[in-house]
Amino acid sequence: MADTPTPRDARFHDADERPLKLWATDAQDLQILAALAQDAVLPASEMRWQKGPRRFAMLLNRYRWEHGTRQPERVRSLLTAGDVVSVRGQGVLPGDADTVLSLLTLDWEPGADADGILRLTFAGDGVIEVTCDCLDVMLADVTQPYAAPSGKAPEHPE
Repeated sequence: MADTPTPRDARFHDADERPLKLWATDAQDLQILAALAQDAVLPASEMRWQKGPRRFAMLLNRYRWEHGTRQPERVRSLLTAGDVVSVRGQGVLPGDADTVLSLLTLDWEPGADADGILRLTFAGDGVIEVTCDCLDVMLADVTQPYAAPSGKAPEHPE
């Protein structure tokens, strides 16, 4: 029997390999997405709150944190939150094409029922709070990986 590709394998140069596509429906799942999206960058203009379908979406450039990769790679990924009731920003100007944001982390603050607040924290004290009826977040790669323009990846203490 052939090896089954793992969902976390973001490389898809080979027909047998699949891009990353993960959902978070609880705080533990969200920690995995937060680790994968850490240090992603995006222009503020690449964020949208779609009131009709009740969705918040961001198109970001994230690092592929793969062990053994010779050259740091980035990949364009879509981060979406569903069942969105409201979006509030602090220190972030949505729609500003000149502002580049660097995502630090994603957190979930549960409410009284299944509802809560998805908090996106950016470098420079920017925060977006997405109030949701339930935690339903997806991270999906939408392009093939490419070499990081700087040739370097951020370093984090272990």
